[in-house]
Amino acid sequence: MSKPIIESLLDTDMYKLTMHAAVVQNFPEIETVYKYTNRSPQMTFNQEAVAWLRQQISLLGELQFKMEEISYLKQAIPYLPEAYLKYLSRGQVSLRPDEQINLSTEPAGEGDAVHLDLQVRGLWKDTILYEIPLLSLISEAYFKFVDTDWNYDNQAKIAREKAHKLIENDINFSEFGTRRRRSRKTHDLVMTGIMQAVRESGEKGQKCFAGTSNVLLAQKYGVRPIGTVAHEWMMGIASITMDFVNANKDAMDCWIKTFGGANAGLALTDTFGTDNFLRSLKPPYSEFYIGVRQDSGDPEEYTKKIAHHYTKVLKYPPFSKVICYSDSLDPQRAIEYAQIAHKYGLKATFGIGTNFTNDFRSVGNPARKSEPLNIVIKLLEVNGNPAIKISDNMGKNMGDPETVRKVKEQLGYTERAWAGDNEAHRWAS
Repeated sequence: MSKPIIESLLDTDMYKLTMHAAVVQNFPEIETVYKYTNRSPQMTFNQEAVAWLRQQISLLGELQFKMEEISYLKQAIPYLPEAYLKYLSRGQVSLRPDEQINLSTEPAGEGDAVHLDLQVRGLWKDTILYEIPLLSLISEAYFKFVDTDWNYDNQAKIAREKAHKLIENDINFSEFGTRRRRSRKTHDLVMTGIMQAVRESGEKGQKCFAGTSNVLLAQKYGVRPIGTVAHEWMMGIASITMDFVNANKDAMDCWIKTFGGANAGLALTDTFGTDNFLRSLKPPYSEFYIGVRQDSGDPEEYTKKIAHHYTKVLKYPPFSKVICYSDSLDPQRAIEYAQIAHKYGLKATFGIGTNFTNDFRSVGNPARKSEPLNIVIKLLEVNGNPAIKISDNMGKNMGDPETVRKVKEQLGYTERAWAGDNEAHRWAS
């Protein structure tokens, strides 16, 4: 049996834990099905990778929240409900991967190349914790057994240089790279490099680096865990009610009831198209939420739309609200988008993920990028109802096609494409 890669339930994105708390509090009996999708299907797996992945998935069943981890969560995320922390301390988290996860393969051309078919089934309060560990393990399996023409040389140095570039340009940023990291070791090297740049930059570095989405690494490096909510929350509530018109409002209501308005954080706008979300983003919600997160579509068009909504429709003064960019960023794009945000009167922050934790070149041919996988795990069903996502990128739309069609029609959704909408090769350059 392989040594476990995931050794703690804190080795995940913070928003999985806040959403877990909200699900435990509000929807403890809801049944879910999740489905894995490889948006880069030209990148296939082999039998060695699959065998290793099966072992690692099985080992997830040995994980429980430890008392010292629960104490850390209480201190690091103080608005987590006390009832949730007690739930964790009673050992009620039940990961049973051998029952809840179905991993199979389909042939993919010549030799032993295969596509993965993975689904997760069970109560939402249990299954919600699988997504990030599974994605990081799938990525690690690919680069351990399929694309092996790379090494760890200079990873900390590269991350340090990127962080310095961001800090020198006064960019407020977080590290968001857990789900598509090349390996756990890579992630640690990256955080080492970022923290070196932060220390070397003094007070300015402390001001610019907001933290990491990975809770375990936030604990290890003494920085803030960062995150609010994922599309899953809006998708899940919409599927429970099958009321897609009011889904965003319902999701915000439930979130605020669970954590309080002062802890609403950033609003994620594109689960059913940003135009639909903005119909609900008005007082009191616009007061509770400090700003919005951009995760799909044309960043400049999105910025213009958000700025218009805040300053022209809602009459907020310039620079009173935040826009967080989090879609396929690198330092140069962050610098460019910061200028765009400033142009339209918004404060900017950035969640940079894959470019930090999966930025490698071929050893045999350094001119060739060792391209990351573009993989996701999304809700497929909730209580037997279809779960869908209709983002601001056509390539990111997901779910039952007929339900997607009906909801687009119901919401008056307009299809849009933009130059960066290439999901199969999202990080090719």
